[in-house]
Amino acid sequence: MSPLDSWQRLYRQTAGSPLQPVRHPLLKHHGVSLQIKRDDLLHPQLSGNKWRKLKHVLRQALAEQARGLLSFGGAYSNHLHALAAAGRALGLPTVGIVRGEPTSATNPTLSDAASWGMALRFVSRQDYRRRQDADWLAALAANYPGHYLIPEGGSTELALPGVAELWQELPPADELILPVASGGTLAGLLSARPRDVRLTGYAVLKAHGWLADTVQQLHPAAAADPGWRLRLEHHGGGYAKSPAEDRRRIAELATELAVPLEPIYSGKAMLGLFRDLDAGLYPAGSHLLFLHTGGLQGTRGGL
Repeated sequence: MSPLDSWQRLYRQTAGSPLQPVRHPLLKHHGVSLQIKRDDLLHPQLSGNKWRKLKHVLRQALAEQARGLLSFGGAYSNHLHALAAAGRALGLPTVGIVRGEPTSATNPTLSDAASWGMALRFVSRQDYRRRQDADWLAALAANYPGHYLIPEGGSTELALPGVAELWQELPPADELILPVASGGTLAGLLSARPRDVRLTGYAVLKAHGWLADTVQQLHPAAAADPGWRLRLEHHGGGYAKSPAEDRRRIAELATELAVPLEPIYSGKAMLGLFRDLDAGLYPAGSHLLFLHTGGLQGTRGGL
């Protein structure tokens, strides 16, 4: 099977994920309905927005006859985990530039990635901050000739059409709600937003002053689009950080809604949604959709 045939096979295997209607006393009290788009169930290894962002990037890499794939992430990176799985499926070598120490190589995320053939290169936090520096990237390209470089999180212009395809799987709604980190998923959804559906992104990291700009850089038309907003107050202290009380409440919501939630992405966004719901941000009669973007594999490391 050729790499392109393998890509088409993956594309068919990830053709959709289920919708889960949920009930909760707070939803009933405020007269709001909620369905969860379970993209965490999209594929065993390529779940959620990681595959949606990567699919056309990978097709482009194949079209350019790349000798391998190279990208960036932390020690529990869902993006690197998915990229390693995709590389194995496509027969492409992968390289992960990992922020952290080599002792992290034994955690479940990186153990999976290594077992799927990903070469792990650990760098200091100082070096990792250079991941958008042209000179540093040029040096990486020289060290890994022919490798297709993919930004952290997979958020590029090529990620947008893969994310936009999600609209074909969604029912009518007043608002679509999702967690936001690197901005690619939100930008992709905005690129094909139905005029009668509002988008609300819950930032899962400290994002004042730059996240909206990032979304607009990926999708310039977002600057003039009134149909979206960012909620920046629910990051819990920063990326992969949250108070013990927030973690406890996220675990409670997972039980109450009968949906698995992790405290990094979808758990934070769901907690933010319920706090805003209680504060009256969503009017009675609203039909809401929540995009579960996956990332559950990271909980195996105790996150």
